[in-house]
Amino acid sequence: MRRLPLRHPATAPAAVLAAGAAGAAYLYRTDPHEPGHLLPQCPFRMLTGLLCPACGGTRMVYDLMHGHLTEAWLDNRVLLLASPYALVLLGRWAWAGLRGRRRRPTLGPRAQVAVLALAVAWTVARNIV
Repeated sequence: MRRLPLRHPATAPAAVLAAGAAGAAYLYRTDPHEPGHLLPQCPFRMLTGLLCPACGGTRMVYDLMHGHLTEAWLDNRVLLLASPYALVLLGRWAWAGLRGRRRRPTLGPRAQVAVLALAVAWTVARNIV
């Protein structure tokens, strides 16, 4: 039986990489620090006026792409520290797909609680200051 190309294990990670590359290309030319762009606003911030755990992520990526590490750190420290881990996970997913294997990374209950606790603590901490 012949495999359909869309069912290949590398299709999903390739699509995520392509979407990320397209988004990065647009973001590279669009300064999120300036108004008047087509970047989405944070729905949590629009509703509550508070910063969510990911607020500043777009500005952080823009600053990283332009070599402004200090500004990226000020935009969102937690996302900046988590970015290498996320890139490793994406790389492992893509590598497994290229080798014809399906990879479904999961978080155990303890890790889920840790991620949730970190997100809540970061949200509280950044909105107090």
